Amino acid sequence: MSGQSEQVERMSETVETSAPASAPALAALLLRFRAFVALIVIMALFAFLSPAFLTWSNIITVLVQSSINGLLAIGMTFVIVSGGIDLSVGSIAGLCGMIVGALIDVGLPVPFLGVVIYPHAWAAVAIALAAGALIGAINGFVITRMKVAPFIATLGMLYIARGIALLSNNGSTFPFLDGHKALGNQGFPWLGNGLLLHIPVPIWLLVIASVVATGIAERTKFGRHVYAIGGNERAAALSGVRVLAVRARVYVISGVLAALAGIVIAAQLDSAGAAAGTGYELNAIAAAVLGGTSLMGGKGTIGGSVIGALVIAVLVDGLILLGVSDFWQMIITGFVIVLAVAIDQVQFRGVRMPWGRRRGKEVTP
Repeated sequence: MSGQSEQVERMSETVETSAPASAPALAALLLRFRAFVALIVIMALFAFLSPAFLTWSNIITVLVQSSINGLLAIGMTFVIVSGGIDLSVGSIAGLCGMIVGALIDVGLPVPFLGVVIYPHAWAAVAIALAAGALIGAINGFVITRMKVAPFIATLGMLYIARGIALLSNNGSTFPFLDGHKALGNQGFPWLGNGLLLHIPVPIWLLVIASVVATGIAERTKFGRHVYAIGGNERAAALSGVRVLAVRARVYVISGVLAALAGIVIAAQLDSAGAAAGTGYELNAIAAAVLGGTSLMGGKGTIGGSVIGALVIAVLVDGLILLGVSDFWQMIITGFVIVLAVAIDQVQFRGVRMPWGRRRGKEVTP
Protein backbone atom coordinates (compact mmCIF):
# COMPACT_ATOMS: atom_id res chain seq x y z
CA MET A 1 0.00 0.00 0.00
CA SER A 2 2.81 2.35 0.84
CA GLY A 3 4.40 1.71 -2.58
CA GLN A 4 1.13 2.47 -4.36
CA SER A 5 0.67 5.68 -2.37
CA GLU A 6 4.19 6.81 -3.27
CA GLN A 7 3.50 6.12 -6.95
CA VAL A 8 0.25 8.11 -6.78
CA GLU A 9 2.11 11.02 -5.16
CA ARG A 10 4.77 11.00 -7.90
CA MET A 11 2.07 10.96 -10.61
CA SER A 12 0.27 13.89 -8.99
CA GLU A 13 3.52 15.83 -8.78
CA THR A 14 4.15 15.16 -12.48
CA VAL A 15 0.68 16.42 -13.39
CA GLU A 16 1.12 19.55 -11.24
CA THR A 17 4.48 20.41 -12.85
CA SER A 18 3.46 19.62 -16.43
CA ALA A 19 0.13 21.47 -16.40
CA PRO A 20 1.60 24.97 -15.99
CA ALA A 21 4.39 24.12 -18.42
CA SER A 22 1.84 23.74 -21.22
CA ALA A 23 0.74 27.36 -20.77
CA PRO A 24 4.00 28.89 -22.07
CA ALA A 25 3.93 26.49 -25.02
CA LEU A 26 0.38 27.53 -25.89
CA ALA A 27 1.23 31.21 -25.49
CA ALA A 28 4.27 30.83 -27.71
CA LEU A 29 2.22 29.03 -30.35
CA LEU A 30 -0.46 31.72 -30.36
CA LEU A 31 2.14 34.50 -30.52
CA ARG A 32 4.01 32.80 -33.33
CA PHE A 33 0.88 32.37 -35.47
CA ARG A 34 -0.94 35.46 -34.21
CA ALA A 35 -1.48 36.91 -37.70
CA PHE A 36 -3.10 33.73 -38.95
CA VAL A 37 -5.23 33.42 -35.81
CA ALA A 38 -6.29 37.07 -36.14
CA LEU A 39 -7.15 36.53 -39.81
CA ILE A 40 -9.39 33.54 -39.03
CA VAL A 41 -11.11 35.31 -36.14
CA ILE A 42 -11.77 38.49 -38.13
CA MET A 43 -13.03 36.55 -41.14
CA ALA A 44 -15.36 34.48 -38.96
CA LEU A 45 -16.69 37.64 -37.29
CA PHE A 46 -17.40 39.47 -40.55
CA ALA A 47 -18.87 36.33 -42.15
CA PHE A 48 -21.32 36.19 -39.24
CA LEU A 49 -22.15 39.90 -39.42
CA SER A 50 -22.38 40.26 -43.21
CA PRO A 51 -23.65 37.56 -45.62
CA ALA A 52 -21.85 39.32 -48.49
CA PHE A 53 -18.41 38.88 -46.92
CA LEU A 54 -17.67 35.30 -47.97
CA THR A 55 -18.90 35.67 -51.54
CA TRP A 56 -16.39 34.86 -54.29
CA SER A 57 -16.40 38.40 -55.68
CA ASN A 58 -15.69 39.92 -52.28
CA ILE A 59 -12.89 37.47 -51.53
CA ILE A 60 -11.24 38.32 -54.84
CA THR A 61 -11.67 42.02 -54.04
CA VAL A 62 -9.94 41.54 -50.68
CA LEU A 63 -7.07 39.62 -52.27
CA VAL A 64 -6.57 42.28 -54.93
CA GLN A 65 -6.64 45.04 -52.30
CA SER A 66 -4.07 43.19 -50.21
CA SER A 67 -1.72 42.69 -53.18
CA ILE A 68 -0.34 46.24 -53.01
CA ASN A 69 0.33 46.19 -49.27
CA GLY A 70 1.60 42.64 -49.61
CA LEU A 71 4.25 43.61 -52.17
CA LEU A 72 5.36 46.55 -50.03
CA ALA A 73 5.33 44.41 -46.88
CA ILE A 74 7.61 41.79 -48.46
CA GLY A 75 10.28 44.36 -49.17
CA MET A 76 9.74 45.96 -45.76
CA THR A 77 10.24 42.58 -44.10
CA PHE A 78 13.76 42.25 -45.51
CA VAL A 79 14.56 45.76 -44.33
CA ILE A 80 13.15 45.39 -40.82
CA VAL A 81 14.66 41.93 -40.31
CA SER A 82 18.06 43.42 -41.14
CA GLY A 83 17.54 46.02 -38.41
CA GLY A 84 16.48 48.95 -40.60
CA ILE A 85 13.34 50.77 -41.72
CA ASP A 86 12.21 52.18 -45.08
CA LEU A 87 9.79 55.10 -45.01
CA SER A 88 10.22 55.89 -48.70
CA VAL A 89 8.35 52.93 -50.24
CA GLY A 90 5.09 54.84 -50.72
CA SER A 91 6.84 57.69 -52.52
CA ILE A 92 8.88 55.25 -54.62
CA ALA A 93 5.62 53.61 -55.67
CA GLY A 94 4.17 56.97 -56.69
CA LEU A 95 7.30 58.05 -58.59
CA CYS A 96 7.69 54.77 -60.48
CA GLY A 97 4.02 54.87 -61.44
CA MET A 98 4.62 58.35 -62.86
CA ILE A 99 7.65 57.06 -64.78
CA VAL A 100 5.53 54.42 -66.49
CA GLY A 101 2.80 56.95 -67.13
CA ALA A 102 5.22 59.40 -68.72
CA LEU A 103 6.81 56.76 -70.94
CA ILE A 104 3.46 55.50 -72.21
CA ASP A 105 1.59 58.80 -72.40
CA VAL A 106 4.17 61.31 -73.65
CA GLY A 107 7.11 59.09 -74.56
CA LEU A 108 10.82 59.71 -74.16
CA PRO A 109 12.01 62.78 -76.10
CA VAL A 110 15.45 62.64 -77.75
CA PRO A 111 16.22 66.32 -78.45
CA PHE A 112 19.39 65.89 -80.51
CA LEU A 113 17.55 63.54 -82.89
CA GLY A 114 14.32 65.49 -82.86
CA VAL A 115 12.26 62.38 -82.15
CA VAL A 116 10.13 60.96 -79.35
CA ILE A 117 10.55 57.30 -78.42
CA TYR A 118 7.49 55.40 -77.18
CA PRO A 119 8.80 52.24 -75.54
CA HIS A 120 6.72 49.09 -75.38
CA ALA A 121 4.63 48.79 -72.22
CA TRP A 122 6.86 46.01 -70.87
CA ALA A 123 9.95 48.09 -71.55
CA ALA A 124 8.37 50.96 -69.61
CA VAL A 125 7.69 48.56 -66.72
CA ALA A 126 11.30 47.38 -66.78
CA ILE A 127 12.56 50.98 -66.70
CA ALA A 128 10.32 51.78 -63.73
CA LEU A 129 11.56 48.71 -61.86
CA ALA A 130 15.14 49.77 -62.58
CA ALA A 131 14.31 53.23 -61.21
CA GLY A 132 13.00 51.63 -58.02
CA ALA A 133 16.19 49.59 -57.70
CA LEU A 134 18.27 52.75 -58.21
CA ILE A 135 16.40 54.66 -55.51
CA GLY A 136 16.78 51.70 -53.17
CA ALA A 137 20.50 51.61 -53.94
CA ILE A 138 20.76 55.32 -53.09
CA ASN A 139 19.02 54.64 -49.77
CA GLY A 140 21.44 51.81 -49.09
CA PHE A 141 24.47 53.94 -49.98
CA VAL A 142 23.39 56.82 -47.74
CA ILE A 143 22.69 54.46 -44.84
CA THR A 144 25.76 52.20 -45.11
CA ARG A 145 28.44 54.51 -46.48
CA MET A 146 27.39 57.91 -45.21
CA LYS A 147 26.27 56.45 -41.87
CA VAL A 148 22.89 58.20 -41.87
CA ALA A 149 20.26 56.56 -39.68
CA PRO A 150 17.75 54.55 -41.78
CA PHE A 151 14.81 56.51 -40.38
CA ILE A 152 16.32 59.85 -41.44
CA ALA A 153 17.71 58.66 -44.79
CA THR A 154 14.46 57.09 -45.96
CA LEU A 155 12.38 59.95 -44.57
CA GLY A 156 14.44 62.32 -46.70
CA MET A 157 13.96 60.05 -49.73
CA LEU A 158 10.22 60.04 -49.05
CA TYR A 159 10.14 63.79 -49.68
CA ILE A 160 12.63 63.72 -52.56
CA ALA A 161 10.81 60.98 -54.49
CA ARG A 162 7.42 62.56 -53.90
CA GLY A 163 8.72 65.95 -55.02
CA ILE A 164 10.19 64.49 -58.22
CA ALA A 165 6.89 62.73 -58.90
CA LEU A 166 5.02 66.03 -58.54
CA LEU A 167 7.51 67.89 -60.72
CA SER A 168 7.39 65.27 -63.47
CA ASN A 169 4.03 66.56 -64.69
CA ASN A 170 3.52 69.69 -62.59
CA GLY A 171 1.32 67.80 -60.14
CA SER A 172 -1.01 66.49 -62.84
CA THR A 173 -1.75 62.88 -63.66
CA PHE A 174 -0.94 60.89 -66.78
CA PRO A 175 -4.42 59.66 -67.78
CA PHE A 176 -5.47 56.85 -70.08
CA LEU A 177 -2.46 54.55 -70.12
CA ASP A 178 -3.98 52.20 -72.68
CA GLY A 179 -1.32 53.18 -75.18
CA HIS A 180 -1.78 53.36 -78.95
CA LYS A 181 -1.76 50.50 -81.41
CA ALA A 182 0.22 52.53 -83.93
CA LEU A 183 2.94 53.14 -81.33
CA GLY A 184 3.05 49.53 -80.13
CA ASN A 185 2.79 50.42 -76.45
CA GLN A 186 -0.53 48.81 -75.52
CA GLY A 187 -1.21 46.25 -72.81
CA PHE A 188 -0.18 48.06 -69.64
CA PRO A 189 -3.60 48.06 -67.82
CA TRP A 190 -3.58 44.24 -67.97
CA LEU A 191 -1.16 44.23 -65.03
CA GLY A 192 -3.80 45.79 -62.82
CA ASN A 193 -7.09 44.54 -64.26
CA GLY A 194 -6.25 41.48 -66.36
CA LEU A 195 -7.08 37.87 -65.55
CA LEU A 196 -4.84 34.82 -65.70
CA LEU A 197 -6.65 31.50 -65.24
CA HIS A 198 -9.64 33.55 -64.01
CA ILE A 199 -7.53 35.07 -61.21
CA PRO A 200 -6.61 38.79 -61.28
CA VAL A 201 -2.99 39.46 -62.25
CA PRO A 202 -2.14 41.44 -59.05
CA ILE A 203 -2.85 38.32 -56.99
CA TRP A 204 -0.48 36.29 -59.19
CA LEU A 205 2.19 38.97 -58.80
CA LEU A 206 1.86 38.79 -55.01
CA VAL A 207 2.06 34.98 -55.06
CA ILE A 208 5.15 34.99 -57.29
CA ALA A 209 6.85 37.70 -55.22
CA SER A 210 6.06 35.78 -52.02
CA VAL A 211 7.48 32.51 -53.34
CA VAL A 212 10.65 34.14 -54.67
CA ALA A 213 11.17 36.21 -51.52
CA THR A 214 10.61 33.18 -49.28
CA GLY A 215 13.17 31.24 -51.30
CA ILE A 216 15.68 34.07 -50.93
CA ALA A 217 15.04 34.46 -47.20
CA GLU A 218 15.12 30.77 -46.29
CA ARG A 219 17.23 29.05 -48.94
CA THR A 220 20.09 31.41 -49.75
CA LYS A 221 23.23 32.60 -47.99
CA PHE A 222 22.06 36.17 -48.47
CA GLY A 223 18.82 35.45 -46.57
CA ARG A 224 20.68 33.87 -43.67
CA HIS A 225 22.99 36.87 -43.54
CA VAL A 226 20.02 39.25 -43.38
CA TYR A 227 18.71 37.47 -40.29
CA ALA A 228 22.18 37.28 -38.77
CA ILE A 229 22.72 41.03 -39.14
CA GLY A 230 19.36 41.85 -37.60
CA GLY A 231 19.94 39.45 -34.72
CA ASN A 232 23.47 40.55 -33.84
CA GLU A 233 25.33 42.78 -36.26
CA ARG A 234 28.67 42.57 -34.48
CA ALA A 235 28.59 38.79 -34.27
CA ALA A 236 27.63 38.61 -37.95
CA ALA A 237 30.56 40.85 -38.92
CA LEU A 238 32.99 38.76 -36.85
CA SER A 239 31.75 35.63 -38.59
CA GLY A 240 32.61 37.05 -42.00
CA VAL A 241 29.30 38.52 -43.13
CA ARG A 242 29.67 41.59 -45.37
CA VAL A 243 27.30 43.67 -43.29
CA LEU A 244 27.32 46.85 -45.36
CA ALA A 245 26.79 45.05 -48.67
CA VAL A 246 23.94 42.91 -47.35
CA ARG A 247 22.25 45.86 -45.69
CA ALA A 248 22.48 47.92 -48.90
CA ARG A 249 20.91 45.12 -50.94
CA VAL A 250 17.82 44.86 -48.76
CA TYR A 251 16.99 48.46 -49.67
CA VAL A 252 17.36 47.60 -53.35
CA ILE A 253 14.87 44.74 -52.87
CA SER A 254 12.51 47.09 -51.07
CA GLY A 255 12.84 49.66 -53.86
CA VAL A 256 12.08 47.13 -56.61
CA LEU A 257 8.98 45.81 -54.84
CA ALA A 258 7.80 49.36 -54.11
CA ALA A 259 8.20 50.15 -57.81
CA LEU A 260 6.18 47.04 -58.71
CA ALA A 261 3.45 48.13 -56.29
CA GLY A 262 3.36 51.57 -57.91
CA ILE A 263 3.14 50.00 -61.36
CA VAL A 264 0.19 47.86 -60.27
CA ILE A 265 -1.57 50.90 -58.79
CA ALA A 266 -1.17 52.82 -62.07
CA ALA A 267 -2.37 49.81 -64.07
CA GLN A 268 -5.44 49.37 -61.86
CA LEU A 269 -6.40 53.02 -62.21
CA ASP A 270 -5.33 53.24 -65.88
CA SER A 271 -3.65 56.50 -64.89
CA ALA A 272 -0.59 57.61 -62.97
CA GLY A 273 -0.88 60.18 -60.21
CA ALA A 274 1.93 61.74 -58.19
CA ALA A 275 -0.03 61.24 -54.96
CA ALA A 276 -0.35 57.49 -55.45
CA GLY A 277 1.07 55.46 -52.58
CA THR A 278 0.80 58.24 -50.02
CA GLY A 279 0.91 56.72 -46.54
CA TYR A 280 1.44 53.20 -47.86
CA GLU A 281 4.75 52.92 -46.03
CA LEU A 282 2.83 52.82 -42.75
CA ASN A 283 0.57 50.05 -44.06
CA ALA A 284 3.63 48.06 -45.12
CA ILE A 285 5.23 48.39 -41.69
CA ALA A 286 1.93 47.50 -40.02
CA ALA A 287 1.50 44.39 -42.20
CA ALA A 288 5.03 43.21 -41.45
CA VAL A 289 4.64 43.73 -37.69
CA LEU A 290 1.21 42.09 -37.66
CA GLY A 291 2.81 39.13 -39.41
CA GLY A 292 5.37 38.67 -36.67
CA THR A 293 8.32 40.69 -37.94
CA SER A 294 10.11 42.19 -34.95
CA LEU A 295 10.93 45.88 -35.10
CA MET A 296 14.10 44.98 -33.20
CA GLY A 297 15.33 43.00 -36.19
CA GLY A 298 16.41 39.42 -36.68
CA LYS A 299 12.95 37.84 -36.74
CA GLY A 300 10.16 37.66 -39.28
CA THR A 301 8.80 35.69 -42.22
CA ILE A 302 7.58 36.60 -45.68
CA GLY A 303 4.46 34.50 -45.27
CA GLY A 304 3.64 36.19 -41.99
CA SER A 305 3.90 39.65 -43.57
CA VAL A 306 1.61 38.64 -46.44
CA ILE A 307 -0.93 37.35 -43.91
CA GLY A 308 -0.54 40.66 -42.07
CA ALA A 309 -1.44 42.49 -45.29
CA LEU A 310 -4.47 40.21 -45.63
CA VAL A 311 -5.54 41.03 -42.06
CA ILE A 312 -5.52 44.76 -42.85
CA ALA A 313 -7.40 44.24 -46.14
CA VAL A 314 -10.01 41.99 -44.51
CA LEU A 315 -10.46 44.44 -41.65
CA VAL A 316 -11.02 47.40 -43.97
CA ASP A 317 -13.29 45.43 -46.32
CA GLY A 318 -15.42 44.07 -43.47
CA LEU A 319 -15.85 47.49 -41.90
CA ILE A 320 -16.93 48.90 -45.25
CA LEU A 321 -19.51 46.12 -45.70
CA LEU A 322 -20.88 46.89 -42.23
CA GLY A 323 -21.20 50.57 -43.13
CA VAL A 324 -18.66 51.76 -40.57
CA SER A 325 -17.50 55.31 -41.27
CA ASP A 326 -14.00 56.06 -42.52
CA PHE A 327 -13.18 57.77 -39.24
CA TRP A 328 -13.93 54.67 -37.18
CA GLN A 329 -12.01 52.57 -39.72
CA MET A 330 -8.92 54.65 -39.04
CA ILE A 331 -9.35 54.31 -35.27
CA ILE A 332 -9.85 50.54 -35.38
CA THR A 333 -6.98 49.98 -37.81
CA GLY A 334 -4.70 52.13 -35.65
CA PHE A 335 -5.69 50.18 -32.56
CA VAL A 336 -4.83 46.89 -34.27
CA ILE A 337 -1.42 48.24 -35.30
CA VAL A 338 -0.63 49.44 -31.76
CA LEU A 339 -1.71 46.08 -30.38
CA ALA A 340 0.58 44.27 -32.82
CA VAL A 341 3.57 46.41 -31.81
CA ALA A 342 2.75 45.87 -28.13
CA ILE A 343 2.77 42.10 -28.66
CA ASP A 344 6.11 42.42 -30.45
CA GLN A 345 7.51 44.24 -27.42
CA VAL A 346 6.17 41.53 -25.12
CA GLN A 347 8.02 38.92 -27.14
CA PHE A 348 11.26 40.88 -27.28
CA ARG A 349 11.53 42.21 -23.73
CA GLY A 350 9.76 39.46 -21.83
CA VAL A 351 7.03 39.94 -19.25
CA ARG A 352 5.96 38.38 -15.98
CA MET A 353 3.67 35.61 -17.09
CA PRO A 354 0.61 34.54 -15.04
CA TRP A 355 2.28 31.23 -14.22
CA GLY A 356 5.14 33.03 -12.49
CA ARG A 357 8.00 32.47 -14.94
CA ARG A 358 9.81 35.30 -16.70
CA ARG A 359 10.49 34.72 -20.34
CA GLY A 360 13.56 35.93 -22.18
CA LYS A 361 13.74 38.01 -25.29
CA GLU A 362 11.25 35.80 -27.09
CA VAL A 363 8.45 33.65 -25.75
CA THR A 364 9.37 30.15 -26.83
CA PRO A 365 8.19 26.71 -25.75
